[in-house]
Amino acid sequence: MGRAEARRAQQQRGARRAPRGRGKGRGGKQGGKPTGIRRFFTWKKILGTFFGAVLLGMAALVGLYFYVDEPDPNVDALTQNNVYKLADGTVIARVGKMNRQIVPIAKIPADVQTAFIAIENKSFYEDRGIDLKGIGRGLFNTVTGKGTAGGSTITQQYVKNFYLTQDQTATRKLKELIISLKVDQSKEKPEILAGYLNTNFYGRNAYGIQAAAQAYYGVDAEKLTLEQGAYLAAVLQAPSQYDWATAGPNGKRLVMVRFNAVLDNMVEMGKLDAAKRKDMKFQEPIKPKALPGMEGQKGYLIQAADEELKRQTGMTEAQLKAGGWDITLTVDPKKQAALEKAVQDELESKLDRKGRPVDAAVQAGATSVDPKTGAILAMYGGTGQSEQWASNALRKDFQPGSTFKPVVLASALENKATTQGGKPITPSTLYDGTSKRPVVGSDIPFNPQNQDDEDYGDPMLTVQSATNSSVNSVYAQMIVDVKPKNVKKTALELGMVDREGWPEDRPAMSLGTMTADTVEMAGVYATFDNHGKKVTPNIIKSAKHASREYKPVRGVGDTAISRKTADTVTKVLTGVVKDGSGKAVRSSAYEAAGKTGTSENNYSAWFTGFTPELVTVVAMFGEEPGTHKQTTLTGTAGGGRAGGSSFPAAIWKEYTLAALGGVDTDSFDLEEADMGKVQSPTTSNSPSGTPSGTPSGTPSGTPSPGRTPSKTPSETPSGTPSGTPSKTPSKTPSPTASSSKSNTPKPPPPEEEPER
Repeated sequence: MGRAEARRAQQQRGARRAPRGRGKGRGGKQGGKPTGIRRFFTWKKILGTFFGAVLLGMAALVGLYFYVDEPDPNVDALTQNNVYKLADGTVIARVGKMNRQIVPIAKIPADVQTAFIAIENKSFYEDRGIDLKGIGRGLFNTVTGKGTAGGSTITQQYVKNFYLTQDQTATRKLKELIISLKVDQSKEKPEILAGYLNTNFYGRNAYGIQAAAQAYYGVDAEKLTLEQGAYLAAVLQAPSQYDWATAGPNGKRLVMVRFNAVLDNMVEMGKLDAAKRKDMKFQEPIKPKALPGMEGQKGYLIQAADEELKRQTGMTEAQLKAGGWDITLTVDPKKQAALEKAVQDELESKLDRKGRPVDAAVQAGATSVDPKTGAILAMYGGTGQSEQWASNALRKDFQPGSTFKPVVLASALENKATTQGGKPITPSTLYDGTSKRPVVGSDIPFNPQNQDDEDYGDPMLTVQSATNSSVNSVYAQMIVDVKPKNVKKTALELGMVDREGWPEDRPAMSLGTMTADTVEMAGVYATFDNHGKKVTPNIIKSAKHASREYKPVRGVGDTAISRKTADTVTKVLTGVVKDGSGKAVRSSAYEAAGKTGTSENNYSAWFTGFTPELVTVVAMFGEEPGTHKQTTLTGTAGGGRAGGSSFPAAIWKEYTLAALGGVDTDSFDLEEADMGKVQSPTTSNSPSGTPSGTPSGTPSGTPSPGRTPSKTPSETPSGTPSGTPSKTPSKTPSPTASSSKSNTPKPPPPEEEPER
């Protein structure tokens, strides 16, 4: 039988079996017709529906193209102001007058024009006003939660700036696409590019490339070099983050990535010679100038409010500057005046900024918070935006130093951590206070020097006394006992921010080697003050807008640490004020708790203190004028080392006395404070060299009797060396009875970590 005959026979057999296959099973056929779910979903129906939807969508787009007219230019940004008021309703500023001067495309250098095209829309001269691939990429980013950017051409951005609003809505985006197609048909490309360059917001209150050229380089747009134009093209994406005068380390890194991408893309496009590209260098912008009416602290208060507003609403800088907001701050005018006066009396009046180079480098910042609400009651940002554009209260590029040590103690208490010998860590626990004592139990060697290479405790002292005198060797060992990762977790729960450069698992973290701002540290200490309820400082009392909603910050949140932990830390910090490095702020007018801090090479100095009613952080920073390079504060006002107990403590005290003047001040309610068991000193059960006992006596903030420093601690006792120690330590770590040569590590070279 041939193949053809075999096929016919098989078909006949199948035909005979077919009647027996009839049934009503799922997805089967009945009487030759689809049954079950197949009645509704077939390939023909699916494809027909898909192509029908595509045709309907195309028809809708065509209809919209003819329905949507090219609108009149958007004038909202030209006519609306943002109004800022203090807590009592006093208007401090009306911001919104447009700083813009239109220039023709012929006045903008050709290579500067190309710089913007290279980074924003390389196909600008070839596309039809929209980029379908870019739109798809933007939609994907939105759906996957990667943001809303990533699909706009130069034409679309021009349309958004000139005709529409900055709202991120589907309706606005659809209009943008349709109008972009129309604009591309009705206008020449150079006209569109000119409109784009003249309508963008570049930061520094500069709208358009002419205002930007003046704001960043002090020249007219026609005088811009390619390097300058490349920076303006780079900064356009995030003006507040990428402004060289205010950008943090990460912002500067990101804007340099974009700056280099501009020039590299121009080479790729054949618009810039590769050899010439290699010789091009970044040109740093000039210092920003304060806006009219922004003198004194006004500009800094508005900076803080704007940051919070953008964070809470998700707005861009351009959307905020479009205006229409009525904003009331939490700032109390009387407390604000008191803080400004305290800085003037206790710091500025003592400086000779023109005659002493060290004094010219001094910057001060402060934040004062109500611990019961989180409201920022006063803030000091600097001498004025004409001299210092970015607020020192908000700067995040300096280390908080030993003001971080209470966070280590809080983590020890919260995690019920123990010493290497297995004893609970409490304010009464004994530790070895020998300077340059190597930590035990860490894979990373660390042997920090105490301030002035001082040995404490002969060799044992309590955690309370170690906090009073800010003993580095004790806290270095404590963070090893608690584990750095646990301390970091506690810090983040208290409100600190995990920024680039946080020393993850290094014991040096105990000395405050991360960066923080005064608002952040005020929140941490306000959480201690508020019995462990997390306090998030906020400066906006209310914000109203006709078409936008502001979601207020939750000033007091859930429990960050237990009340027992918070009360115990507060009790310890009252000891710092009574008998330790914070003695400079003692007063019969209030009960206070606090901590001093000084960073490596005396680059910064802090005093963070609180009463039951008020939490205030005062900080000083050394910044070389013109270069933004960190420099020492030693020698400020013709004196010596400027630690946290010097100028910052003096400012804190004068301000607090004035702010609480006439108020019936309260005492701390520390009913759950647990200072630990009082025992006789013993080290016989500590196999690792870390003391396990507690002292005799009551740790009420008075240094333990065993402490034998050669002199009273000055400022913030500290001092991790950055080089070879100036002298040999007078003692070596005291080993326990069970210690041996194998478990007593040889002191490694000291790490380059901050002094305290």
